[in-house]
Amino acid sequence: MGPFHIYICFLEIKLFYEFIWKDTLSTNNERDTYIAYLPAAHVLELAAECFLTYLGIRVGFSTPQTLTDFSTAVKKGEKGDLKVLKPTLMVAVPLMLDRIRKSIIQLAGKEGTFTRLMFDFAVSYKKFWSEKGFRTPRLDKKLLKTYKDFMGGELRVIMCGSAPLSPDTQTFIRSCLNVQVLQGYGLTETAACATIMDFDDYSSGRVGAPVSTCKLRLVSWKEGNYFVTDKPNPRGEVVIGGDCLTLGYFKNSVQTQEAFKIEGGDRWFYTGDIGEMMPDGTLKIIDRKKDLVKLQFGEYIALGKVEAELKTYPLIENICVFGNGLHTYLIALIIPNPMHLKSLAKELGRGNVSFEEMCSDEEIAAEAAQRIRDFGKRCGLIGSELPRKIKLCVEDWNPESGLVTAAFKLRRKNIENHYRSVIDSLYAESRQNGSI
Repeated sequence: MGPFHIYICFLEIKLFYEFIWKDTLSTNNERDTYIAYLPAAHVLELAAECFLTYLGIRVGFSTPQTLTDFSTAVKKGEKGDLKVLKPTLMVAVPLMLDRIRKSIIQLAGKEGTFTRLMFDFAVSYKKFWSEKGFRTPRLDKKLLKTYKDFMGGELRVIMCGSAPLSPDTQTFIRSCLNVQVLQGYGLTETAACATIMDFDDYSSGRVGAPVSTCKLRLVSWKEGNYFVTDKPNPRGEVVIGGDCLTLGYFKNSVQTQEAFKIEGGDRWFYTGDIGEMMPDGTLKIIDRKKDLVKLQFGEYIALGKVEAELKTYPLIENICVFGNGLHTYLIALIIPNPMHLKSLAKELGRGNVSFEEMCSDEEIAAEAAQRIRDFGKRCGLIGSELPRKIKLCVEDWNPESGLVTAAFKLRRKNIENHYRSVIDSLYAESRQNGSI
């Protein structure tokens, strides 16, 4: 990458973050604190740290395992880094916000039934009025202050990227913590950003409009049945152009030629993501080409959509769903939440066994699978989108293991190879019964 492209990338990042935080940064930068916990290899994290350091804003460093009081590496009775650093600004990935949501619900549940009912009412009330553009200062100070303090008490804005965020999680975090949760969309190939929600946009499930340095269009994808002529809104693969694009993949001319194309005199990057353009010019990411599978009876299933919905279930820390044209149903590999798994085991009379034994217990797995399917139905998933069988996995998935990226996106192929024998065993029973 030459000096011109480096300058363009920095200029774009600068414009991007000024747009995000122009209404929330203090006039005195010494009042602001940013918490950095994602790996520096994550382009969004790297961009945020560089620009906020340039502005003179304090940066405190953390890890995903030490963020909250309930994080896995925080000893009981100790404070998580959010309480210690008291950040005002934060970048998050959907997996982290899902975990924070579960931690807050867990905190509310510890206070008793009445407190939990009041909490549910307060969040619903806050959501109703915030979507209409109104604030609820008394509610924030009286009923929801405890939960804002859980995040340090000073947080004002959360920028979320790297994968689609569940609309339920977005509205929950926004309402419960009295913060603005802004979704953006971008890739390493586009210098971290392509679209971003406006600060006054209280919708959910969208990633905003294109930034000034990016061109964006949709291209029909016939195999997935997404067309720019679709009604009520055009749908198709998201294609990005502009000076923000990288020159290509290092020493990989084949992949570069596949993803970057010259069309109409402009250079375009084919992202592989499927988007829907809304009437107001904002973009909604609805699918990914690599995550769309066709089951034996011809049904197309968006694995990313299924995972995004089921990931909000308290029992699930992380999930990877599999399916293909050789089988009639989905299966899922699940990283369980230790506390909720232990609670389930106690209900089944197995509360005294180890975490490893709980994960390998067939009765616990069967009950967990049924509860997950019931939850999926409540989320609006149809029968073919519900995993029929699951495997509770003992080991965590982190970037060091190679099973997720630095942004905690699933490396689906790596996970499939790592758990090949497990996946085969989950499908083995149906083959023995004469079906596939």
